[in-house]
This record gives sequence, structure tokens and C-alpha cells, in this order.
Amino acid sequence: MFILILIIALLLYGALVYYIGWRGYRWLRPGASSRRFKILYVFVVVLAAVSFIVGRVSDLTFLNIVGAYWMACFYLLLMLVPLAHLTVILLRMTRLPRQRTHRWAGIVTVALLLSLMAYGTYNAYSPVVRSYDLKMDKGSSSLETLHIAMAADTHFGLLSGRDHAKRLVKEMNALQPDLILLPGDLFDDDVKPFLDQKIDQVLSDLHAPYGVYASLGNHDKHDGPMRELIEALERGGIQVLYDETVDVQGQFTLIGRRDKSDNYRLPLEHLMNGVDLNNPAILLEHQPYEFDIARQAGIDLVVSGHTHRGQIFPGNLITDAIYENDWGYLKKEGMHTIVTSGFGFWGPPIRIGTRSELVSIHIQFE
Repeated sequence: MFILILIIALLLYGALVYYIGWRGYRWLRPGASSRRFKILYVFVVVLAAVSFIVGRVSDLTFLNIVGAYWMACFYLLLMLVPLAHLTVILLRMTRLPRQRTHRWAGIVTVALLLSLMAYGTYNAYSPVVRSYDLKMDKGSSSLETLHIAMAADTHFGLLSGRDHAKRLVKEMNALQPDLILLPGDLFDDDVKPFLDQKIDQVLSDLHAPYGVYASLGNHDKHDGPMRELIEALERGGIQVLYDETVDVQGQFTLIGRRDKSDNYRLPLEHLMNGVDLNNPAILLEHQPYEFDIARQAGIDLVVSGHTHRGQIFPGNLITDAIYENDWGYLKKEGMHTIVTSGFGFWGPPIRIGTRSELVSIHIQFE
């Protein structure tokens, strides 16, 4: 069954690439199209079309980078090319010269593509800070306030690399938080680019009085043992909670879960055994599911990521339909939930309709 679905998906992908490639050739070919131009054009389109798949399978850096930008272009062209094609068809009903409308359709499509790529790249690499103010029962804790800085979905790798990690450290430290939380997808499916760029050394500059804690997400995986990923983060001074709880200076409890995709993840009820519910309990849960279970278990705050808020419009409409809270703040009775759109990106290095972000959470205890 899986093979059949894969074949259908590849055939559909091939058909869409052919459609986009053919329309592009019709619009961009020179007046006297030579055989050399046709061969070069087909070679470039085929290389781009297979780069994302081959790059991921072969782990070739060049193809991985080309593939990421191709997927960005492909996604945008899926919206722009049919629109331009329909416009050309409608203009045929006018007296405008057909050749001129074809040429201008190509020019406008390319201009829009480049503009959206630039806009999307800016959104991906220029994070903003989202702030939330919460009121929470403190129980037996002596805390009056707690300032949490949170970021998820950094996807550190080839394109979300060392410079983006430095940006994270600079922006987070500027917030002067009491506590830093990183709920998952810190890697982009492989630890090697993370280590090659020494991003662990960059992250070691993160500072907060109550410490820096992380949980792992569905992309925090690679061919080696999970211990390698955890050790890479802990070398950077980040304590990974892998289905673990920690009492922080007797003031509050942090619970970090394995990702929902992990077959060995423990039930939340198991993790909450022995947790002092007289103190605030904060859950790092990468995927924003099972809020009702968390509320019943006595959790006060859930921080999540994973959704990217769709990353590229209209993806946000899909995530909004899937998740109870796909982005922002939601309160369920006495429990608070905050989902971030993420600091990095997966696949296409662009964001349209969303923005890379850090989250600043100010808690007032009552």
C-alpha cells in the first residue's frame, strides 16, 4: 500500500513539475529557441525537481540547499503559474497581441516569485518577540513572578545555521528571562550539520537564572542513537527532559515529554507520579495535542511548537483546522497553553503569512 501511495505521489509531483516547466518554457524561451537552450532548460528543471529528494537521501550538501530553495519556488509557482495561465486565457478574448500577453505573463510571474521569495526569506530570518501575560496560582511556591523565554522549531542545520543560532542567543539573552524553554525540533533531522557548525558552542551562551531546558520533537532524530542528540544539546548547557521531570529550586516543576511520534513515550500520568502539585507545573510538549489530559493531570502551563503556523500561506488554514490551538494563547479552564510558530523553518527557507518568533511569557503568581 505504501509503495502504491509513493508511486501516485511521485507521478502527481512529476505532472505538476511538467506543467510548471512547460508554461515557463512557453513564457521565457527566446524568439528563436535553439536546441541548446531546450536541453539546458530541461536539465535545470529536472535537476531542481529531483534535488530535494536526492539531497535528503544522499546527504549531499549542495543538493540539499538547491532542493530547499526549489521547494520554496515550487510551492509559490503552484499558485502563481495557474493564475498567470488563466489570465492569459482571459486576455485572448481581448484585442491585445497574444505574443505580448505571453511575454508579460512570464515577466510578471517571475517578478512576483522573486518578490515573494525575498519577503518570505526576510520573515524566516528576522524573528519578532511575541509577549504573553499570565496569572497563575503559585500554591506553596514563594515566587511572585516568572519570566520565561521560549523558542521551538529552530531546525538547526544547513540553512538555519550558526548565524541563526547566534541570532537566537542574542535575542533571547536581551529578554533577560528567568527561565529558557525549547520545546522540540531543535535539529533538522540530522545532528551532523549541527556539530559541523559548532552550534552547540553558540547555544552555550544562553543564560537564565533558573536554567535552559528542552524537550525533543519529531525532527530531532538521525541514524545514530538518540543519546548523541541529547549529548550535543547538553554540551551547550541545555538540559534535555526526555520523558523526565525536574523540580527547579523547589519553586516549580518542569515536565518534558518525548515526542508524540515516539512509540516509547510514557503516559503523562506516569510522569506526574510524585510531582508536587502544590507548586506550578509547566509541560514542554512539542506537538500541541492532549490538552485535556494535561489539564486533568494538574499541568498549569503547556508550551508547544510543531505547527509552524503553516509556515507558508495557506498552510495556516490547515493547521488551524487540525489543532485546537495551532498558534498563540488558549486557556482551558485553569490551564494555559501557548504554541509558537517557531524560530526556524523546515524545507523551504521562507515564511509567508507567518513570522519566525521568540516567545516572552510573563507570569504573575497569585
